[in-house]
Amino acid sequence: MSDETKDANGAKVDAISTLSSEDRAAINAMPYEEAREKLVQAVKALEAGGLTLDQSMHQWELGEALAKRAQGLLASVRAKLDAAQAEQSATAATAGTQSNLES
Repeated sequence: MSDETKDANGAKVDAISTLSSEDRAAINAMPYEEAREKLVQAVKALEAGGLTLDQSMHQWELGEALAKRAQGLLASVRAKLDAAQAEQSATAATAGTQSNLES
C-alpha cells in the first residue's frame, strides 16, 4: 500500500506503508481506551528493541496511526465540551428568570 507524503522540502513522495487498509479501518473504529492501550504496547515493543527494521517500521507506523486516532477522539470530546460550556454560558444570564421559561 502506498501513502502520499512530503519530504523536508515539501515535495510529494510515495512511501510504502506497513499498515493494510484493514489495519487502518480497525484503528479508525477503535474507542479511545483501546487505541491508547495498543499505542502503549507499540511503544513498549519499540523500546524493548530486538526488532528487525521492518518490524520497527511497522510498530512505529502503527503507533503513529493509534496516536492520531486517540488525539482525534480527544479533540472531538473537547469540541463537545466547549460547545456545551458555550451553551451553558449563553443561557446562564436568564437561568431562573421568567424569560427562561417562555418559549
